[in-house]
Amino acid sequence: MDLHRIKVHVNGKAYECEVESRRTLADFLRMDLSLTGTHLGCEHGVCGACTVLLNGSSARACLTLAVQADQCEITTIEGLAHTDGTLSVLQQAFQECHGLQCGFCTPGMLTTLTELLNENLSPTESQVREAITGNLCRCTGYQAIVEAALLAAQKLRDQRV
Repeated sequence: MDLHRIKVHVNGKAYECEVESRRTLADFLRMDLSLTGTHLGCEHGVCGACTVLLNGSSARACLTLAVQADQCEITTIEGLAHTDGTLSVLQQAFQECHGLQCGFCTPGMLTTLTELLNENLSPTESQVREAITGNLCRCTGYQAIVEAALLAAQKLRDQRV
C-alpha cells in the first residue's frame, strides 16, 4: 500500500493526513473526514452529486484523487453555510424556491452554482442552465433550481448596493 502525506484546508480547517495513492477525494472527505454531504452517485463523473470546490473551481470528487488535492482549499456542502450555522444566500434561495426534493443532487448543485455566482452575479437563465448541465436531478425538473439561482443572484446584488 503506497501512502502519501497530504495537507489540505477543508471548509476553512487545516488537515494533514496520510492517504493511499488510489483514494478518491470523495472517499477521503466522506470516510476520513466524516463529511458525508458530498454524495456519490455514478462514481464516473457524470451525475455531479460529488461536486466540490477545489481552489474555488468545481471538481468531481469521485474522479479526483486525494493526493491531487494536496495543498488545496476544498469547499464541500458543509462549508457553504456561514460559520454561525445560518444558511448562505444560495441555500436560503433553494429553500424559498423549493429547489430540492429528495436532496441527493443538492450538494453538487449548490457547489456548482456557488462557483457560478462567485464569477457572475448577473447570470441569465440560460447561463444558469448551462452551469448545471453536469449535475443530474431526477426529482425537480430543474426549474425551481434555476429560479433559486436567479433569486440568490438578485439577493447578492442587492447586498452589494
